[in-house]
Amino acid sequence: MVLKVYTSYYTYKGDNRLDITVKSGDRSFAPTWKMVLKSKKGLMSEEKYTREYYEMMRKSYAQNRERWEQLLGQEEVVLVCFCGRDKFCHRHLLKEILVKLGAQDMGEI
Repeated sequence: MVLKVYTSYYTYKGDNRLDITVKSGDRSFAPTWKMVLKSKKGLMSEEKYTREYYEMMRKSYAQNRERWEQLLGQEEVVLVCFCGRDKFCHRHLLKEILVKLGAQDMGEI
């Protein structure tokens, strides 16, 4: 079975929803408050944010392997965050990572 990965705005309420926000989400996949605030204030470029988030996810994968395997073993997931539909967002970065690990990109809903 291949994980199907969707992304959506935070208000999506389906059973396959995974909140990856720093505020209330799964800490295994959330960015830090520092990253979020710097990004919102324009003090961190998308490139730097991407590098830092990828590094965080490498560490998360090493430290929380069971959680990652659980996620990858699901039939489908919808990654949700507060960022707008066409805005730069870590939910898209996480989706890219999951696709590299074998998941299928199903787009934004």
